[in-house]
Amino acid sequence: MTAFLIDTDGFFFVYVLIPLLIFLSRIADVTIGTIRIVFVSKGYKFLAPLLGFFEVLIWLIAMSKIFENLDNWVYYVAYSGGFAAGNYVGLLIEERMALGHVGIQIITRLPGQELIDKLTTSGYGVTNVKAKGGKGDVNIIYCIIKRKAIAKVLEIVKEHNPKAFYTIGDIRFANLSYLPTEGVPKKRFGRFRKGK
Repeated sequence: MTAFLIDTDGFFFVYVLIPLLIFLSRIADVTIGTIRIVFVSKGYKFLAPLLGFFEVLIWLIAMSKIFENLDNWVYYVAYSGGFAAGNYVGLLIEERMALGHVGIQIITRLPGQELIDKLTTSGYGVTNVKAKGGKGDVNIIYCIIKRKAIAKVLEIVKEHNPKAFYTIGDIRFANLSYLPTEGVPKKRFGRFRKGK
């Protein structure tokens, strides 16, 4: 049986296969890096270093091929393109994972009771504060919700008060013991967090 040999000096290998592998490996390591940063920010202290190991390992493999062929501009294009694509893919995956919680602050000039009631009956914890704005009395409504619930909460806000001003901010740590059922996080990756 004849062994299958690849011509490592041929056009296909040098200008197609290796650049493609560099491109794909760069996508992989940047994607892993993006997810690792999210895990660090959310307090997953064991998963983040594990991902970091694979991120650097893949990066070193890609870089070693480039250093072997410093005169091949195609490798540089593949490396740069993989970096750009990896950022995009990493952000898409991070958005789909929707880990953690956010705080939503809603400021409305209209009476906020209808909005508060709808958020409460939908299972979201609400804190309401009456305040003075530059043009008169306002209601400030605070909610802490899971990131994956942002679209649903904003839909409720736009339905009941489309002109309300709102801001959304990440929350790294929170005492979640007082949140309603909708706000209680699932135990996804929970055993890897500190104290679990």
